[in-house]
Amino acid sequence: MDMNPDTELMKLALRQKCPKCGIGNLYKPGLTLNLADKCDHCGFDLAKNDSADGPAVFLIFILSFLLVPLALLVEVWFAPPLWAHVIVWTLVALAITVGLLRPIKAYVIALQYKHRSSDWEE
Repeated sequence: MDMNPDTELMKLALRQKCPKCGIGNLYKPGLTLNLADKCDHCGFDLAKNDSADGPAVFLIFILSFLLVPLALLVEVWFAPPLWAHVIVWTLVALAITVGLLRPIKAYVIALQYKHRSSDWEE
């Protein structure tokens, strides 16, 4: 049974691997958003990537669609003090941002490689 190509791209993004071979690491070691210059498995030139602000914009949409309704529901159901809202939603937003920014950037890069592979050619 063949997987949906979009599902494969999502798996690739979650693993944060090279869009060409799916094996080499996409990012430099450590908790950084810096891409490796070349894939450590196939030698693919990752420096040609330009994901620009796309990943950050997607993350802003995800955060706003998740956090605003949740904050409103918490206010209606529990009515916590304002300082509690500030602490809770700041921590939640930071956790989601740190947890999702690398996979979202990897997904945007994989989409660019799939749909605009001519931009990556030498």
